[in-house]
Amino acid sequence: MNIDEMQAVWQQMDKDLKKQKKITNTLVMKMTQERYKNKFGKLATYETLGALVCFVAAIVIVFNFGKLNTWYLALCGVLLTVYFVTLPALVLKYLYAIKAINIDVSSYAVTLKKYLKAKNKLLLVQQLGIYLNFVALLLVIPVFSKLYKNKDVFITPNTTWFWLVPVLVVLLLVVSKWGYNCYVKITSSAENLLKELE
Repeated sequence: MNIDEMQAVWQQMDKDLKKQKKITNTLVMKMTQERYKNKFGKLATYETLGALVCFVAAIVIVFNFGKLNTWYLALCGVLLTVYFVTLPALVLKYLYAIKAINIDVSSYAVTLKKYLKAKNKLLLVQQLGIYLNFVALLLVIPVFSKLYKNKDVFITPNTTWFWLVPVLVVLLLVVSKWGYNCYVKITSSAENLLKELE
């Protein structure tokens, strides 16, 4: 084998190696993209189901709004309807925005910047949701008491509420903290996955 033939063999091997490396990089990116999307898939399913429940509750309030026959019950009904529509819509918007980030389209720095921006918005909405959940809890009681039992809890208070509200507040605090920690864990895990690409 002369030098020209050896050079040709080495060049061919170099081309094959580069081609193999490119294919491997493409496969790694596709697998990473799939793992990234899967991190948010289950969360998106739960949030979508929760949003549907909230939208149904808002529809129930709207269709029965005439039963809220005092100004304060009507105000509670309006605020609760806005809560049931707005908060789930915002959560879904930011959750699907973070899920839709394509990690193999842009450079690593651009992708990470997009991700961090979307992550911060999502976690901010979750934090806002924690505080608004307590307000919603206080609005749900008078609205649904009037809609389903035709009782105005402001006029005829029930002694049950004196022990039930604190129990619900504690339960809501535990569930909200757990839910937020799940979001932090999933978003941190996805961020670490992206950092592995560097």
